[in-house]
Amino acid sequence: MEYSELRLTSGIRRRMSPQKNEAAEQVPATPTIQTVQRAAVVLGSFTVSRPYLSLNEITASLGTSKATAHRYTKALRAANLLRYDERTSLYSLGPQVLTLAAAARAGLPIVAAAEPYMESLLRQVDETVVLGIWDGETATVVRSLDNTDHTIRISVRAGARLDPLNSAQGRVFCTHLPPDQVPGLARALKRTPDLASEMEAIRKNGLSLNSPDINGVRTIAAPIFEGRSIVATMAIVGTTVSVSAELTSPMAQALLETARGLSEWLGNADASPTPDPPSVPLAPDHAPLAMERNRFVSSRCVCTVRELFPVPTANRG
Repeated sequence: MEYSELRLTSGIRRRMSPQKNEAAEQVPATPTIQTVQRAAVVLGSFTVSRPYLSLNEITASLGTSKATAHRYTKALRAANLLRYDERTSLYSLGPQVLTLAAAARAGLPIVAAAEPYMESLLRQVDETVVLGIWDGETATVVRSLDNTDHTIRISVRAGARLDPLNSAQGRVFCTHLPPDQVPGLARALKRTPDLASEMEAIRKNGLSLNSPDINGVRTIAAPIFEGRSIVATMAIVGTTVSVSAELTSPMAQALLETARGLSEWLGNADASPTPDPPSVPLAPDHAPLAMERNRFVSSRCVCTVRELFPVPTANRG
């Protein structure tokens, strides 16, 4: 199984009231604020579908003269936030974006909330445990624990984007997200009739098994809810020898109970009553986690991750 080296930048989309928007427009921006705003516009112009931009395209995004746009690209290149290919005369996001993305992923509330549950599950099953979120287009890995006792470990790179329809975690999101939040799902359901029945099975069983198994690797995934909304997926990744394909296996049920326990902790009333993971105390060793939970629940963080670096292909897992 191959995993991408994609690094992501995340942010919670917040809606401002019309009054606040109007007020913000009425306040003139100082030169320093305008500089930051324009730099953000330049960086935000890059997307997965548009990883390379010309100076003309950046100028159009900024709405300034080409000379002004060139000054901004020069400054961003000096900060390693942009790269310039002299051969093609195109810009792309620079390596410093990867550093910022790693810090952004580490700061996601769901990562701190899930950490003790993932550690407990790892000790139970002795297989790689992965946490994924929805990035607006597909499932993206934000945390992976692979310190198993196996001679050969399966490592999943944080930042890897998984195939939304062929990966276990991707199909969990397809099942529980509103259909309009999954690009191409309606077409896929028409093209692949079996997909609808599989999604129904995922909803019924609470688990998804990657199908088909890729390169001898098998993944079982379960949803994590905050309230009634899916906020993440947790998965076990192992070989087809060590991970059973039976959803009733002890390993699969351990994953299901762990995901339900985390969901209950996050405020999902429909989760089966499950205590906090044994031998992973939330206090005093995890005292900051209590505040993290309050912040997570209050923000209802279904974090939409905006990708700032292109990836050639999605992965299965």
